[in-house]
Parts: sequence; C-alpha cells; structure tokens
Amino acid sequence: MPEALYTVRGLTKSYGAKEVLRGVDFEVERGECLVILGGSGSGKSVTLRQLNGLERPEGGSVVFDGVDLCTLSEKQLFPLRRRIGMLFQGGALFDSMDVFENVSYPLREHTDLDEEAARARVAELLAMVHLSGVEDRMPADLSGGMKKRVALARSLALEPEVVLFDEPTTGLDPRTSATIASLMHDAQEGLGVTAVVVTHDLALARRVGDRLAFLHDGRFRFFGTWEEADDDDDPELAGFLSGREQEEEDAA
Repeated sequence: MPEALYTVRGLTKSYGAKEVLRGVDFEVERGECLVILGGSGSGKSVTLRQLNGLERPEGGSVVFDGVDLCTLSEKQLFPLRRRIGMLFQGGALFDSMDVFENVSYPLREHTDLDEEAARARVAELLAMVHLSGVEDRMPADLSGGMKKRVALARSLALEPEVVLFDEPTTGLDPRTSATIASLMHDAQEGLGVTAVVVTHDLALARRVGDRLAFLHDGRFRFFGTWEEADDDDDPELAGFLSGREQEEEDAA
C-alpha cells in the first residue's frame, strides 16, 4: 500500500463568520502529485497553506510524516519547513534582490554554504529550469514565465520532500503554461518529490496530477484518479470539469 506523507483529518477554517473548510479529510501519498480543484473561493489555497503551517485551522489535524503541524510553534515549524518547498501564486520574488539573491535566499537561511558553493547550487537550479546565466538580472527585467521559473528554482533549493504549488500558471499564456507544467513534471518525477498543486488550469492538472481532489462547499466532494473522475456521475464534478474544458476550447 502507498505510504501517506500527509494525513489530514477534520480540518476546519473560518474567516470571521465565513466557514471556508468544514471538516476536510484527505491523505497525500509519498511521491504522488495531488491536484486540488474547485471554484473560486472554495478554499483551495487555504487548504494548501495548512500543509506547511502558514495558516492555523480552527480544528482538526495536519500530520506530516508523523508530526501534527497544528501543535507546533513557529520555532518548531522552522526545521520542518526546510522539507516543504512552496511556489506562491505570484512567484513572491523579492523585488530588491537579483535572481541569484532570490534563489539563494533559502540556502542562506537554512544552510552554512559558502559563497562559492551557493553560486554553484544556484547555477544548477537555474539550469534545471532552463534559465542559465540570469543570476544578475532583477525580477523587474523578467517576463511572467521567467519569474515563475525562478520561483520554482528557489522552491527546490533545499531539495525538499514536498513542493506546494499555488496556481503556478495564473496569468501565463498557454505556451508558457505548458513549459511550467513540463518543468513541474520533470522536477516531481526526476527528484522524486511529493507535490500538491492548487490550480484552475485543467490542462496543467491533467498533465501533472496522479489524483485529484474536488473541493466544494467546504469539503472534498470527490477524491480519486482521473479515470475515476471521468466515470463519476456526480453532476457537480462533471459540470466543473466539462465547464473548464469548454472555457479552454472557447478561448482557443
């Protein structure tokens, strides 16, 4: 049987009177890519942020490799976050830092690498995302796709066991989105990382996801493989998937 790296039980999260997550239960298997789908405001990104302790739930547990993140202080979370990379929706690069400083930031925070070793590691990471030689460029000088690739390189800097992707292709054209999808797939397969991806991009989801979770009304309405999803008779799931596909066809 596959081994669960994450086990989430009874997860609840509210913002004021708005209940976003209403007792979410799921597992993420070690080495898989799980895609979380759902409508706008359904709580996809909220769910993702529970997986590295960036937000605290009101109730439930998020057990990562045997440790409940919900019980840890910020100081206790620090070493665990070294094992969990994250690619934020906008890339979240530091505008005042060049590409080298951005990608090497996790190395400076979490390792004792000297300058020469850090430069070698950054060069290796940038080559991995097909951006060799851009170390001295500033984020303002990069295209949207290049920023996402730099952010992906940074998320892999510490050789994490898990990478969390929050809308990795938002704002990108279809060709650049396909490039990001290919790089994500290569990183996940080549490095053996576990991945959790929140996305509205159905083409990306089908390309990288081993399983999908459909979040609706604060709970996962469906959880399984693409084959199971395509055969499922749930009208909400079928409508969501066919609606997204139709939107993509209309835009093509």
